Amino acid sequence: MKKERVQFKNREGIELAAFIFHPLDRHPRFFALFAHCFTCNKNLNAVQNICNTLSQMGVAVMSLDFTGLGSSKGSFENTNFSSNISDLVDASDYLKARYQAPSLLIGHSFGGAAAIFAAGSLPTVKALVTIGSPSDPKHIAHLFDDHLEAIETEGASRVNIDGRGFRIHKSFVADLQEKDLGAFLAQLRKPILILHSPQDTVVALQHAARLYEHAFHPKSFVSLDGADHLLSNSTDSAYVGEIISTWAKKYLPAPVVPNDTKGHEVAVRLAGQGYTSEVKTPYHHLLADEPESVGGDNLGPTPYDLLMAALGTCTAMTLQMYAQRKNWPLEEVNVYLDHDKVHRKDGDHVEDKNSKVSRFTRSLLISGDLDEAQRNRLLEIANKCPVHRTLEDDILIETRFK
Repeated sequence: MKKERVQFKNREGIELAAFIFHPLDRHPRFFALFAHCFTCNKNLNAVQNICNTLSQMGVAVMSLDFTGLGSSKGSFENTNFSSNISDLVDASDYLKARYQAPSLLIGHSFGGAAAIFAAGSLPTVKALVTIGSPSDPKHIAHLFDDHLEAIETEGASRVNIDGRGFRIHKSFVADLQEKDLGAFLAQLRKPILILHSPQDTVVALQHAARLYEHAFHPKSFVSLDGADHLLSNSTDSAYVGEIISTWAKKYLPAPVVPNDTKGHEVAVRLAGQGYTSEVKTPYHHLLADEPESVGGDNLGPTPYDLLMAALGTCTAMTLQMYAQRKNWPLEEVNVYLDHDKVHRKDGDHVEDKNSKVSRFTRSLLISGDLDEAQRNRLLEIANKCPVHRTLEDDILIETRFK
């Protein structure tokens, strides 16, 4: 994951701050835009965890601070629900101009309501996700119920929310009253995933039920059992990121973009002090590593594991091809491999360590209604697989700087 700090101006000329979480060394599946909860900001642990998880799964995510919150400029007291919506639209325009317009909007709590309304102005947004979100923006007013009378009579009042003081204007409350989220959602007609915890004490589970009722199909609900409203447990927020990534594959299929192997069949990259190496083919990506016992991080198979895997997979595929060609009832092939160093039985100087050769022990477990002659023939065919032949051939390896 690469986290980029960016700043851009909204339509009012106010500078907003955001993070963009980029997938590491990958072309993003798509871009997403994240709207945080009321009076929160992009630095909330849950927001960062969700964005981190999504970026690790190939999704680029922008998480912004609304006007007057976090690192964004402007005054919170001059904002309202409509300004949150327009901030999201302006953030989308920034992404479109610099990278790629977002295809997914994600909103946490009050940010979920803002995301729903913003999606109506963003044709590039193909899907929506809400996390612990209210079904009516007016729900947020319960945070300052005791001040509503003062706000109405005096035009504004300073309220305390989560230990922080915010000045709430009458126009903020009036703006909430004007927004009919249910009717808007019913007309939106975009796929939506509703995530909500049954134990949420800030926004009750009934709000998720009402969102689901108003939304047009396709719509999905996932229970975040045991989580609190702010997803304080990092396991919960990481789980949310995984669920969003998996769900989005249905509605936002990633284009097949070949890996950049610089025109070669395989590329290997090692950076840093450890042994973890990225292995790429034009359409696949994996890690190789060494065990912790020799200073590695054990994040992938060892080089010899990969070499044996090449022999094993080639063996299984060759047996399958042969059996299919013969129309034999081969049902399953399992290949088990080991590697060690041994002396040749007829070799000289057996006391010399350098006289040892590599030995691969390959054990086959095959199933199917095969007679003894067929099984013996398959054993012979295993020795004819291309990788087997390559390993037994004289091999030339040329090394040069690129």
